[in-house]
Amino acid sequence: MQTNILEYLEHTVKRVPDKVAFANDTMGLTFREVFDQARSVGSFLHSEGFYKQPVVVFMKKHPTTLVSFFGTIYSGNYYVPLDDEMPSHRIDLILRTLQPKAMICDEDTRELVKQFAYEGKTYIYSDICTAPVDDNALAVIRDKQIDTDPIYIVFTSGSTGVPKGVTACHRSVLDYVENLCDVLKFDENSVFGNQTPLYFDAYLKEVMPTLKYGATTILIPKQLFMFPIKLVEFLNEHRINTVCWVVSALTMISAFRTFEKVKPEHLHTVAFASEVFPIKQFNLWKAALPGARFINLYGPTETTGICCYYEVDREFGLDETLPIGRPFRNTEILLLNERDELAAPGEQGEICVRGTRLTLGYYNNPEVTAKAFVQNPLNSLYPELIYRTGDLGKLNERGELEFAGRKDYQIKHMGHRIELGEIEVIANMREGVKTACCIFDNVKKKIILFYVGDVTPAEMTAYIKEKLPRYMVPNVVRQLSEMPFTPNGKIDRNGLKTMYEAK
Repeated sequence: MQTNILEYLEHTVKRVPDKVAFANDTMGLTFREVFDQARSVGSFLHSEGFYKQPVVVFMKKHPTTLVSFFGTIYSGNYYVPLDDEMPSHRIDLILRTLQPKAMICDEDTRELVKQFAYEGKTYIYSDICTAPVDDNALAVIRDKQIDTDPIYIVFTSGSTGVPKGVTACHRSVLDYVENLCDVLKFDENSVFGNQTPLYFDAYLKEVMPTLKYGATTILIPKQLFMFPIKLVEFLNEHRINTVCWVVSALTMISAFRTFEKVKPEHLHTVAFASEVFPIKQFNLWKAALPGARFINLYGPTETTGICCYYEVDREFGLDETLPIGRPFRNTEILLLNERDELAAPGEQGEICVRGTRLTLGYYNNPEVTAKAFVQNPLNSLYPELIYRTGDLGKLNERGELEFAGRKDYQIKHMGHRIELGEIEVIANMREGVKTACCIFDNVKKKIILFYVGDVTPAEMTAYIKEKLPRYMVPNVVRQLSEMPFTPNGKIDRNGLKTMYEAK
């Protein structure tokens, strides 16, 4: 029985040692190089006396960053990824939470560390990746490791403004990888195009299957996502056949008529997550890649990223949304109503998750952990945790799970309970609209719609009045040249609120 994610690498390096595992636009690392350098990093950290501690990896997005992750695990510690893209105040809050004693940097980030209140030791990757490998020490560490040991902490946004460190272990990641690979049908011929930053858990969708099968992951330069034609040309140049991207990255390509000039020639698997995929934009992708598989993925970081999937198997109307389908094997979704009972068919309830996929909770934050990871209210006989996602869902007539928005996106306006997502669906249907998002001013009780597109605010308002009842029509409609996004590709709703309040 596999109990450690490093076993993926150790089995694969014996089979395809000279195949490129991870690459960017300028260099690549073979599985042998990844294996050797990771064991050197692990041996070095052990020699410095670090064990079962958070090791911060503060490096730019690069194949060697991934090696630092694996090296940290080899040493019996758990890695915490940071990046200079992150706001400095956020990095400072994370370091205050962790109080780490070790940090791995590259030549670009080593100087940046000095601006933070960090008192631990700083190591440069190039200095430690060739350290002597201590086989005996690594064997002793491995013998002590069990599948519930933590392997990483990734920080998500907290409602109080303080980031929360989600802590995952070998067991949850192994369960995630095995099920994801089974559903998406990855193999040794998969060539992944990585879009997401490495300081979120989303990169696991490409990196771990690469280790498992001996596939290849290409880290796509961030700047290409501002130039859709060049981005698709990059996909073609590197023969990328599989992407697992946030929706905004896909719609950026389709909304700007990229497919009229160039199409991805090798893509056969397109998985997407993080936001609702507007059907108008989704249909453009389907038309451009009629033979590809399209899979909608759903899951929060607290469930090791993804816990539900839906492979698109039929046509959808512009006013419909793609289901999030069904849970992965070994995972159960509980839809709980306000009475903590199972929601009836068609009734809306909070999406709650149980199973091995649950992470260990929030690092050094037992109070917040206890509020989100709770005893299953349907089971009073023995301890059993579920994770309350804060997302709403319901089962459609086909028995598929449909995402119905966030509990905190549900508002009360003019005496009616409204899902802001319903307004966004209608706005995204309008010809000429590339993307749209709603927020709510809870003080002035106003619905504000932001959108990017070629229609005027007056035209947009008139269109929505034709489609929605009066109480759902936005009070304020604002046209933007571009939509703000968070680093992980979701629409930045807090940024929109700040933009609205500044006017």
